[in-house]
Amino acid sequence: MYSPPSNSRGSHSRPIRPRIDHPDHPSPLVSPTFLLQSPAGIPPPSFPTPFPASLYGHPTPSLSPNPPPNWRRPRATSSYSPESATLVVPEPHLHRANSARAIARPPSPPQTSGRDFGTSPVFTPALPHRKSVAGLRTQSTEYVGLGGQHDLSLDSVAGNVPASEQEWDRFVPPQALEALGKKEVERQSVLFEIFKSELDYVNDLQAIEDVYIAPILIAPHEIMTRERGSTFVSEVFWNLSEILVHHQRMLRSLFSRQRDQHPLVQSVADIILDNALLFTPEYESYIKHSPLSLERHEKELDQNPLYRDFIQTCSEDPRLNKRDFKTLFSRPITRLPRLKLILERIQKLTDADHPDLETIPIVLTVLQDFIKSSEPGIAAAEDKVKFGSLYKSLVDPQGEITDLDFHDDSRTLLHSGSLVRQKSDTRHSWSDVFGALLDNYFLLLKEDMSTSGTIKRHHTVRPIPLEYLQLASFDDPPEIRKGRANNGSFMSMSSTKQNMYPFTIYHANTSIARRYTLYTQTPTARAKWYRALVDAIGVRKATQDANKWYGPQTLNDGFFRLPSRTPFAPGTQFTGRAICAAPFPFHKRNYLAVGCTNGIYVGVRADSSFRKVLGFISPTSIVAIPAFNKFLVHCETALLSYPLDLVIRVSQGHADPEILGNCVERLAQKDGAVIFFKAGRGAHRTLVVYATKTFIHTTLHMLELVGQDERAQSLTDRIPSYHTFGSPIPIPRDAHDATFLSKNIAICASKSIHILTPMNVTISSPTVVPDFFDSTRGSSTSLHVLREKCSNAKILGLVRCKKDETLLVYDEFGCYIDQRGQPTRSAGYISWECRARAYAHRGPHLLLFSPRFIEVRSIASGKLVQVIEGRDVRLLHSGLTEEDMLIAAMTGDVEDESGLSEKVLELVPTTAIVATAPTLDVEQLWDEWDMYR
Repeated sequence: MYSPPSNSRGSHSRPIRPRIDHPDHPSPLVSPTFLLQSPAGIPPPSFPTPFPASLYGHPTPSLSPNPPPNWRRPRATSSYSPESATLVVPEPHLHRANSARAIARPPSPPQTSGRDFGTSPVFTPALPHRKSVAGLRTQSTEYVGLGGQHDLSLDSVAGNVPASEQEWDRFVPPQALEALGKKEVERQSVLFEIFKSELDYVNDLQAIEDVYIAPILIAPHEIMTRERGSTFVSEVFWNLSEILVHHQRMLRSLFSRQRDQHPLVQSVADIILDNALLFTPEYESYIKHSPLSLERHEKELDQNPLYRDFIQTCSEDPRLNKRDFKTLFSRPITRLPRLKLILERIQKLTDADHPDLETIPIVLTVLQDFIKSSEPGIAAAEDKVKFGSLYKSLVDPQGEITDLDFHDDSRTLLHSGSLVRQKSDTRHSWSDVFGALLDNYFLLLKEDMSTSGTIKRHHTVRPIPLEYLQLASFDDPPEIRKGRANNGSFMSMSSTKQNMYPFTIYHANTSIARRYTLYTQTPTARAKWYRALVDAIGVRKATQDANKWYGPQTLNDGFFRLPSRTPFAPGTQFTGRAICAAPFPFHKRNYLAVGCTNGIYVGVRADSSFRKVLGFISPTSIVAIPAFNKFLVHCETALLSYPLDLVIRVSQGHADPEILGNCVERLAQKDGAVIFFKAGRGAHRTLVVYATKTFIHTTLHMLELVGQDERAQSLTDRIPSYHTFGSPIPIPRDAHDATFLSKNIAICASKSIHILTPMNVTISSPTVVPDFFDSTRGSSTSLHVLREKCSNAKILGLVRCKKDETLLVYDEFGCYIDQRGQPTRSAGYISWECRARAYAHRGPHLLLFSPRFIEVRSIASGKLVQVIEGRDVRLLHSGLTEEDMLIAAMTGDVEDESGLSEKVLELVPTTAIVATAPTLDVEQLWDEWDMYR
């Protein structure tokens, strides 16, 4: 005979199973071990019977796990129907504290289990409702054992059964287990695991809302302000409430299915599929944001002691079961992979003719695709967190402005890790460094722990742009690193040894001075660095090629030739190396003059043929001024002017080159040797300034070009076309260039720039910049560093940055000064990657020309925005204004019996591609149909 279990706690660990063959008791196989009750006022949903009705009238129902041929899977309340979305979802509990058992449980009216067999009632405890942050009211629901006795409640089942024994086979009679067979018993146990794990998961999510989120929102004055608390919750917990709503709905559907089909649950794959299609977008958002959420949590822990105390207090809450914040926070991240594993186990245990073999693969595909697609998002978010940590820990070098463009949204940290270097002064002295590979720079840093406990990273070498980063050997044999033994001795017998695997990288412009051999502890780590560097350099190159600020457009590559190692025919004429150029329009045609080592050549810009017009050897510079029909040439110590139209006629073969000699106008005949000249606009005039040098002094002269209508009545009067402008101005003997400003002229000397006012030169003395003699900043360390750098560098010119700030351009760096010539930006400086020989100013950019590279930098910040690579790069023409053509030359791509070509190219500013929708002319569309004619 069956006797009910004792109500006394400790008498039995689980209820005594009834005999299955006793006629006085209903079979326990048709009564669920655990039932889920709907909240008060909501009737339980009805479900179709999973087996034929005649089966339930038999005293011993069939235990076959396979449904009849005409059986169709019963569906619980739809997981995505509007009714289910608005239902109040109960919150079931498998585990309950002892205090909960003392609550009086007045029984509710008995309900049937949904089947005609058995009369076992269901008891619903009267527990108080509670409100979650998501606004859902949940009810603590209790499962009741239906073994034919009304007192088989949660107290006697879950309360006394340890969690390790809460398995499906513990609540099914042994005779049933034998009848079902081992495979079906295992399948039902795995199905039961889905119910139990989903219940635990919902409880954990609810615990996060109740223990962590609610106190921050309800009592923000104790932890943080109300506005900040709301923002903090949205940043840290993201869309956790939405995920909880999905799983509360799914849990209701699962237990409705269990209540209807226990003990032989046929399937839950359809319920999981319905919900998976709904909640995967929410999971994707949560998982991809999780690294940023944890970073925000860690930041608040470091900065807010009240929050730190709050988290410590929460860890003692019994609802968390001694789990910390990160463990509970990661529950949504691990839930779907674990659910996938359970479904895979069910699939292996399912018979071939079961309908689940059609549904489960679909669910697994959905979950697998989601898991696979979320991995890059997690990695990207983790890299973003590491990137933020790196940015906060960086310490800029003393005095140097290093714009790594951290604030660009596309900036990412591609790879990082510990590396080792050998100190140059000692062969076997090792130094630990930290390598960080960004998508635009490679950094080598030294880590130090600050007094506040945070990590500070200092640059051990200047950051290397990926445009300049080159890879050398990555397959050298390992070297042995000897370390200090545990006893502190350096004796060889007591020192440690470790294999270190080297790889070498270097800067493309200074392959010897900036060559670094780094070591990893394993060959696998070295291989990872190699792959990361190769990928980063390739992506950077592709990105730069697709986003050029200046596009090199070849004007000629084949006419200008140099001798090469390739044998050439006797009598071959070489133009020589291109030195200077002057593009100009004349009579609706565009011409180009190029000064080479063997003379000056002129031709139509679109054609590939040029003609030698002047035989000057290595002219320093040439300038064409079409508005005044002038062609100026500076060669050796002379400054000459020719009629531009006559130069063009000679280039086209319409005039004899000897005629040019009769029309030359020699400037600076008695002033001395001309060392440089410059043409441009100043004081609303077109001026030509040139510097002459004698044994005693160096003088600057200015000439104004006069138009034909301003000259004498006829050209036969031989009135000069150049008028003296102002008086000669003494300048430093080491002056080498001049720059036109809006009202003044800047004369570049070796170490400084002298700014002159041509009309008032006798009244005011020139301004010399940079000015380091500021008594208020004389003790500044950065100012002292900048002064030393300026004294050892050559100044090339200056560029206006903004209204009250100017960028001084040196050959190795640049610095900013104010209107008084004093350094700004804390006397910081920007180092160029290459030693510049010339520069050009175009709009917001500064272009620096060195023998192998052209650097394009932002004038306002000094940020490197583009690098153009070449061989023997030269600036030929920067123009009188910023709107003029910018022409450069480099070694060409053609090498044959005619020699090695010189490539002459134009640097053309690009424009951003803006996607605009095409305008739709409605009237034209109707006109096509001739509707109104």
